[in-house]
Amino acid sequence: MTTTRPAPAYAELHALTNFSFQRGASSPQEMVRQAAAAGYTAIAVTDECSLAGVVRAWEEAKEIGLPLIVGSEIQVDKGPKLAVLAPDLAGYSQLCSLITKGRRGGAKGRYRVTLEDLDDCRDLLALWLPRWSAQGLGEAQFCDEIEALRERFAGRLWLAWERHLHPQDRDRLDLLQRLGKRYGMPLVAAGDVHYHVPGRQRLQDVMTCIRNHCSLPDPQASAHLFPNAERHLRELKMLRRIYPEELLRETLVVAGRCHFDFRQLKYEYPRELVPEGRTASGHLRNLVEAGIRWRWPGGIAAKHRADIEKELGLIAELGYDNYFLTVHEIMQFARSKGILCQGRGSAANSVVCFTLGITEIDPERVNLLFERFISRERAEPPDIDVDFEHQRREEVIQHVYERYGRDRAAIAATVISYRTRSAMRDVGKALGMSLDQLDALSKAHAWWDNRDQLVARLTAMGFEMDGVLIEHFLALVNEIHGMPRHLSQHVGGFVISHHPLHTLVPVENAAMPDRTIIQWDKDDLDTVGLFKVDVLALGMLSALKRCFDMVSDFRGRPPLTIATVPAEDARTYDMICRAETVGVFQIESRAQMSMLPRLRPQNFFDLVVEVAIVRPGPIQGDMVHPYLKRRQGDEQVTYPSEALREVLSCTLGVPLFQEQVMGIAIKAAGFSPGEADQVRRSMAAWKRKGGLEKFEAKLKAGMRERGYTDEFADQIFNQVQGFGSYGFPQSHSASFALITYVSCWLKCHEPAAFCAALLNSQPMGFYSPAQLVNDARRHGVSFRPVDVNESAWDCTLEAGAAGEPEVRLGLCLVNGLAEAEAKKLLQGRAHRRYVSAADIINRAGVSRRALEALAEGGAMEAISGNRHASRWEVAGVQRFTEALAGATVEEKAIALPAPTEGQGLTADYRSLGLTLGRHPLALLRKRLARERVVPAARLKELPSGRQVRVAGIVTHRQRPGTASGVVFATLEDETGSTNIIIWSRVMEAQREAILNSRLMLVEGELQSEQEVINVVVRRVHNYSDWLGDLQTTSRDFH
Repeated sequence: MTTTRPAPAYAELHALTNFSFQRGASSPQEMVRQAAAAGYTAIAVTDECSLAGVVRAWEEAKEIGLPLIVGSEIQVDKGPKLAVLAPDLAGYSQLCSLITKGRRGGAKGRYRVTLEDLDDCRDLLALWLPRWSAQGLGEAQFCDEIEALRERFAGRLWLAWERHLHPQDRDRLDLLQRLGKRYGMPLVAAGDVHYHVPGRQRLQDVMTCIRNHCSLPDPQASAHLFPNAERHLRELKMLRRIYPEELLRETLVVAGRCHFDFRQLKYEYPRELVPEGRTASGHLRNLVEAGIRWRWPGGIAAKHRADIEKELGLIAELGYDNYFLTVHEIMQFARSKGILCQGRGSAANSVVCFTLGITEIDPERVNLLFERFISRERAEPPDIDVDFEHQRREEVIQHVYERYGRDRAAIAATVISYRTRSAMRDVGKALGMSLDQLDALSKAHAWWDNRDQLVARLTAMGFEMDGVLIEHFLALVNEIHGMPRHLSQHVGGFVISHHPLHTLVPVENAAMPDRTIIQWDKDDLDTVGLFKVDVLALGMLSALKRCFDMVSDFRGRPPLTIATVPAEDARTYDMICRAETVGVFQIESRAQMSMLPRLRPQNFFDLVVEVAIVRPGPIQGDMVHPYLKRRQGDEQVTYPSEALREVLSCTLGVPLFQEQVMGIAIKAAGFSPGEADQVRRSMAAWKRKGGLEKFEAKLKAGMRERGYTDEFADQIFNQVQGFGSYGFPQSHSASFALITYVSCWLKCHEPAAFCAALLNSQPMGFYSPAQLVNDARRHGVSFRPVDVNESAWDCTLEAGAAGEPEVRLGLCLVNGLAEAEAKKLLQGRAHRRYVSAADIINRAGVSRRALEALAEGGAMEAISGNRHASRWEVAGVQRFTEALAGATVEEKAIALPAPTEGQGLTADYRSLGLTLGRHPLALLRKRLARERVVPAARLKELPSGRQVRVAGIVTHRQRPGTASGVVFATLEDETGSTNIIIWSRVMEAQREAILNSRLMLVEGELQSEQEVINVVVRRVHNYSDWLGDLQTTSRDFH
């Protein structure tokens, strides 16, 4: 009786994902799922000199139970190509080091690995990958490559046979078998996989063209494209047909030697901040005790002391002491340099963070939930976000590098993915579309459009939608959308390690000089348990610091701080309720300004609610209107139970914050705080990857056991889902609300200094310098023009006739004037004022280009008379030699007419981006009156429902994702701003005018309720030609 040997299984040992940018055409998750579905024993993800996608593959493989092999494809410089695999932790560290060496040795996006670099790969396994030439077999070259590798990978090298149905396959296999016998090397099957299913070949071809800067119709493209669709994860029966059985079995031998798992990583946080002879927990406690004496000089309340003890115990138990010490040290450095900073996010739930000065949220002002920050059940490190002045953050970043060294500190990556516009551009080029077609496609798609509208746009522009080219184009744009395009650096997430980082994760050069990044993003770091410190930039902190200093200098008193700004100021809240919040933090957008008169914040917690409520989570969860009705007394405040009153009383029975969802799970369903945090985490991620459903049954069952109705349980779960990934944490909102209040207090009590600080901190915020100045002038602030004899580089304060501050515009606003040239100008006038253009160029030594910029910006009008005279004088100025430096040339002055008001406005906007003259629409008011246009300030006098015509310069356009296609825009005239609402049907019908107008006139219905005024648009007119050469810009937001 004969026995049949079981059919050989298979492990794929060479697979590239779309994290081999513009090479692989499938995601790591797709690769893993398809390998499991095909019955593979294991799969190796071997992206080229990269581990950027491997954590995603591991997470998916862990979920479905398929072994994952971590590896990488490496093309040695002037040498062989191979796939290296990590068998264990030591091999994994060597792989990270190899990739790091290659990436750090090349330009951004490239790498260079030499044969000598492979000498340190003592534990890695390697597959030699023959590169077959179009003609011949290249045996001599193959021998050289194998000779170079076999000593370096003794007992760990295989010759890979990757069959893709080529006419020379039989000859190629014969050669490999001969080489294997000659060198005593085993052969192994592999796939050189680039996509998970054959249908992705078309996309892979497009990506190949994108990478090689060619197009599919280009005859040269064939040299880069694969000849067939065989580079996918093939079925086992197909593999058994085309590969010798022993080569398939050998894949299992290789896979059997690979046991590395990311759970084996041993990450340790830096320990050098702990003084000799002390423990980390003991040192942290000493700092906390010092902080207690600082925060509560009169003695700490028993509750806060108990909270601190609880937190310190959990921090020590989970080994997070060094993390807190590191964040504390970074903030201490910033403060020692006078850099304003503040921690925020979930860290605001921690009394320890408040005590250490990491956060500024007093536990007396908000209800804290420490488990939102740290919990036993969550196998994830804490995450502290720290904001620094955006113009000085680089000093903090370089301090981190200097303190820990570039081998132990690097910034996390951000994966830049294809958006619709970039997908259209790259796919169009790859398909060979003309420049005219690409330009038309770009214009067809506004950046806020969704992809479903693309067909309608193209049809309207005359593209034949049933044509083969457009059909392929649309399908490929949909396929590539969301795929990774390249790695960039995170906005500020630092990873710091006690051991060299390149033993944990590959490190590469960032595009910015003096920066290095790791190949993982923040989600990858969370998955594998690496700690991240967010060193973030916040423009408003720069503005606040500048404002504090200016007020101190002008008033002659010690500088204010965030902590010493007077709290709960009635005048400030009155200003907020009037929505006079242009330029302040967080509540300056039109959506927030529309909410302010309805919610009418009266205290700090009201501001916390205001910051959180105008967010997609509360809107999608249908929480905004119930809260407003209860706040305004139009709906009775009720609670499902007394137990939930404690959780929901601060928001009138309506859950608005993530912490309240956690509180409901604890109080109403019997969850532990840690389990409730898992609900919160699933809530934040369920739209991206699911996972919330597993809590539904437990949540509802727990509520039923405690007497809640099924209807209430369904309502709560629906609200949790409504939060999706947008639910705002109270701790985060409270941190933001504190900066919001401080910025509002300064705008209310020191408006001149606040506006000057905003101008000096540009670019930042929702408004342009012109809008900031116009708003400040409407509220009584006086401005003085740029002047070569008076202006500093920044905007400054000067005393007016009554002694109150007025803003002197700074040289920084002059377009085309470099700061180095301005410094020369300031040094030259140190002892006497300038009297002419010749005096400036010869005494200050500025360039002619700088002098022309000053004349164009009106900075020389005080010495020349007007802008025309300044230009004329600059045109004839001469630079004297050193011998004639004191000489002057007498030239008869020519009386040039001053510019007209319109010419002056145009020059102001062109050179400064703003004007201190009249608003452009003041010059057009008579023409607008003939069009029956109502000024913005008069709208409040008209009844709601009136049909009106309004006009203004377009300052903002916005289409929120939660607005069902509605576009919001703001029009500014000389009297104020008008908010307009454009329904999707109007947008579709009058798209061109809406998107391209600089000066827009609209007809529509006035809506006025609770001091909130909008115009619902019926018709749009583009009157931009009325502005002539005047250049204005709109800040558009999604």
